[in-house]
Amino acid sequence: MMIKYIFLMAITTYLIRMLPLTLFQKEIKNKYIKRVLYYTPYACLTAMTVPAIFYSTSSVLSALAGFAVALVLGYQKKSLPKVAIFACVTVFLVERLMGL
Repeated sequence: MMIKYIFLMAITTYLIRMLPLTLFQKEIKNKYIKRVLYYTPYACLTAMTVPAIFYSTSSVLSALAGFAVALVLGYQKKSLPKVAIFACVTVFLVERLMGL
């Protein structure tokens, strides 16, 4: 039974990757479709990440503080590890201060 599920997922994954290569052999010239295809990964990543930010801490206030720090540092084009470390430290400090 489990082999069927693995096989079905393998076919699904293969089709998702193979179909665009076979259907779109010529360059896409439509500006609207190009924009949609360009921004789709960013939109999906945002849709998965933002809710996780606000539900991963014990308080929405600490999550907001960490999110704000990450936005500011990201806007300043800091490296991803630096942004992540400072956002995590901010969440930790805000949760400690709220516990007092």
